Amino acid sequence: MNVWLLAISEVLLTNGACDAFWLLAHALRPRRAACVHPGFTEPEAALRAVGCEVTRVFRDPDEWRLRPETVPADVDLVVVGNPDNPTGRLEHTAALAAPGRLLVVDESFMDFVLGEQESLCHRRDVVVVRSLTKLWSLAGIRAGYVLAPAALVERLDEHRQPWSVNAVACAALECCAADPETPRRIAAEAAAARTDLALALSNVAVVRRVWPGAANFLLLEVEDGPAVVACLAERGIAVRPCDSFPGLGPDHVRVAVRHQADNRLLVEALAE
Repeated sequence: MNVWLLAISEVLLTNGACDAFWLLAHALRPRRAACVHPGFTEPEAALRAVGCEVTRVFRDPDEWRLRPETVPADVDLVVVGNPDNPTGRLEHTAALAAPGRLLVVDESFMDFVLGEQESLCHRRDVVVVRSLTKLWSLAGIRAGYVLAPAALVERLDEHRQPWSVNAVACAALECCAADPETPRRIAAEAAAARTDLALALSNVAVVRRVWPGAANFLLLEVEDGPAVVACLAERGIAVRPCDSFPGLGPDHVRVAVRHQADNRLLVEALAE
């Protein structure tokens, strides 16, 4: 995990990452925005809720590579996930920055990237949204934060409802920030487990394709996705159907990278 020094005025605590996207939409009210897909759908929902015209920019479906030239030149704001959810794709998102355009990068899964080499936390001309809920398994706590230029942080703060971040989330943020070793250890463990799981899944007949990723999940293409999801559920295994993500279909599923025993159960169930 890298360490970047930011002023207090450049950091805003939020009620999870989702709160940050809705704050940005209501505070900035951009005329036209671009959302990169497949990707987390909440930023697009927030933008449409304030009347913003949203253009969907799709990644190359072969390797989910993003081509910066596909982003319209006249958009005011671009939202992209890095690593992306649900593809797990990690790439150089700084190429999306341009004069007159605000780049918003969802780095909720960046903690799983050893060294965080593609993080833009050090940039002062972009907005980075981060979350504790992934690596630290604190989904119910709703603890997130925004890193942005001080003037933008002040603007976002003006649009927050009172007491939007609860005391438990504040305590969690403080505790986790004081422990840099746990993210390093978990990122290393997740990387090793992800490699092993991807290899095992690639040898299962029902799995057509496994895409490499940089987070704590893998995107798969399987034969008859709905049937696979149902059969796994009967065995007590829940996977994420991905047909609700723009650009993906019913045969795409996202599976979590867990400990070795859990990963083995998943592979065996798919093989059966």
